[in-house]
Amino acid sequence: MSLRRYVVRRALLTLPVLFGVSVLTFALVKLLPGTPVDYVLQFQEATPELRASLRAQYHLDEPLHRQYALWLWDVLHLDFGERVVSDRSVRAAIAARLPETLALGVAALLVALLVGVPTGVLAAVNRGGPIDEGSRVVALAGIATPNFWLGLLLILLFGVHLNLVPVIPPVAPLLAPESLAFLALPAITLGTASAALFTRLTRSAVGEELRKEYVRTARAKGLDERTVIVKHVLRNSLISVVTVAAVQVAVLLDGAVVIERVFSWPGLGRLLVRAILQRDFPVVQAVVLLVAVAVVLANLLADVVYAWLDPRIRY
Repeated sequence: MSLRRYVVRRALLTLPVLFGVSVLTFALVKLLPGTPVDYVLQFQEATPELRASLRAQYHLDEPLHRQYALWLWDVLHLDFGERVVSDRSVRAAIAARLPETLALGVAALLVALLVGVPTGVLAAVNRGGPIDEGSRVVALAGIATPNFWLGLLLILLFGVHLNLVPVIPPVAPLLAPESLAFLALPAITLGTASAALFTRLTRSAVGEELRKEYVRTARAKGLDERTVIVKHVLRNSLISVVTVAAVQVAVLLDGAVVIERVFSWPGLGRLLVRAILQRDFPVVQAVVLLVAVAVVLANLLADVVYAWLDPRIRY
């Protein structure tokens, strides 16, 4: 099977998953207590006419299946409706916060990969040595440490006592130097657990590859150790790393909700928490759906990368 046909087949298989995600997102929000009408009326008494008018505005007087159909049709046209707490559209609110969350997620993933993969390779090459033992202890500590506690610790150490980075979010554009400096601590906090996981996974995968026959053959041919590791061993080991990287997209997006709260980072996580507290259901539905779609697409991308790295996976 060609790579193009494999990609098309995998993309078609994600459509039922995306449909299921949309149904669950719609149903879970409907199970939350209260309605947008309750928030608009501030849980006070109102005339039946006013309440009926507001219910019609949010399509709450329609049967549930028709509410879902209307919502899904709007979502397919990237129309997430109006916010309950203001006249601003949900799409505008998300568009204002999405770059901040993407920047944090990409930065955290880079921290995880740039720290975890090289450390795992070094640990595998020096298996049983001080580097290996040290990396295992640090990786275990990284996985066991709650990220909100680590975030508070980094703020106290580098922001308050050493005064190396700002602790108050700057109002400058996202790519301004002061904004990038403020991004460092949230990215390190969010990426630490993933870096530890990548270290353990890379160590295990590279160690297994080093015991295979083709590595001994490459060494017997006179290839230097760096070429054997980088050109042969690391490429074969990357398949399992790509698997975890796709899963880590979900972990990083979930963790961003907490980390954005700890660092007052103006992203989708803070918007979601505030929307839940305010019963701003259109925002909750839109953010949860976007996160779920991002996770599904990340897994699709991982499958494509598998096939590119190892053509046998297409069959």
